[in-house]
Amino acid sequence: MGKKANPPKQASNESRAVLRMTRISPQKLNLLAQQIRGLPVEKAMAELEFSRKRISEQVLKCLKSAVANADNNHGLDIDSLVVAEAHVGKNLVMKRFHARARGRGARVMKPFSQLTIVLRDTSQAAETAEAA
Repeated sequence: MGKKANPPKQASNESRAVLRMTRISPQKLNLLAQQIRGLPVEKAMAELEFSRKRISEQVLKCLKSAVANADNNHGLDIDSLVVAEAHVGKNLVMKRFHARARGRGARVMKPFSQLTIVLRDTSQAAETAEAA
């Protein structure tokens, strides 16, 4: 009489990876997420590889992790993967103080964010549409 298993968080033709506690503001991270959203995995990797943004290396690492999850955990075809979702969320904010003139202090906010990448296999979707 154990408790029931949790249902999977994504469909059988999807895989995901989450990049947590990234030391960048969500607004800046969302700029990169917008660039790769909806692209095939090959193009998204190329886009991140040649991006001049500092955080692009970590986003590329997260994308590669999602591809590895798709291959190893779900047995999906890597060549037909598309970045279905790339959404950014807020995480904690470190609060620091910066010394100012006349003994005052200014508050410095150092935000963290998190990125979730969901990859979808488009070949299975095409097969099920043909079968129906």
